[in-house]
Amino acid sequence: MPNIVGVQFKQAGKVYYFSPKNIDFQVGDGVIVETARGVEYGKIVIANREIAQEEIKGELKEVIRKATENDTNQHRANLAVRSKAIKDAQKKANAHKLDMKIVDAEFTFDNTKVVFYFTAENRVDFRELVKEMASQFHMRIELRQIGIRDECQMKGGLGPCGRVCCCNSYMSEFERVSIKMAKNQGLSLNPTKISGLCGRLMCCLKFEDEYCAQTLKFMPKVNSVVATPDGEGTVESVDILRQTVKAKVKLATDEIELREYTLEQLGIEPVYVEVTSKTEGEE
Repeated sequence: MPNIVGVQFKQAGKVYYFSPKNIDFQVGDGVIVETARGVEYGKIVIANREIAQEEIKGELKEVIRKATENDTNQHRANLAVRSKAIKDAQKKANAHKLDMKIVDAEFTFDNTKVVFYFTAENRVDFRELVKEMASQFHMRIELRQIGIRDECQMKGGLGPCGRVCCCNSYMSEFERVSIKMAKNQGLSLNPTKISGLCGRLMCCLKFEDEYCAQTLKFMPKVNSVVATPDGEGTVESVDILRQTVKAKVKLATDEIELREYTLEQLGIEPVYVEVTSKTEGEE
């Protein structure tokens, strides 16, 4: 089985496999590798280990070397100039009267290329802008349009839960999120309640969807009639996480009362729902 290390180039970015080339790496080590964009500085997130051949897609490139102190300083210097580069690029875009917002800039480790990420409602003709920027930065310039979810992932922020956005803290790629997931979890369908900073449906709706969808299959339906220890009752609501049911029952005194029951009390056998998960390592 091939020996690999997992390399990540930015926070919450994808993990790429490389051959360690007889070098022993630890998680957190800096590393210099060659990618399709050129020579890059990355961090080891998966230390040396063997994996099955079928987990590797395409050619497994070797690392160039373990990052030295000078390499790390060079990487920090590249990060330090990002803010000024973004401001300069935005000024030039404004001067060309281009309706675009420069979100981020990424310099290759060897300073031969810089990629600017921008958002725009429509397509933008930035050919003249690229020429002017190339004369200022003296390196290859690439402008790449991204969506609003990508912008949120790059900038980060605090979500409605008070924690750092999932896309910025650890999610390596976006997954499809639908309004049905919110319905499965019994959440309010008010857009302000289920939308993230990007204005799109929150990524976390996906996290518990498989469990909720499977659990709903054996939970009684709202407005259905169930047999309770107190007689027949009409289901008012269900708690998917606690696997309990609230039902209106008619008591012997002819009073109607809302009571909560476990599935066992309703004669329903709870089912253990196993949720599958994906591995994070990708080529």
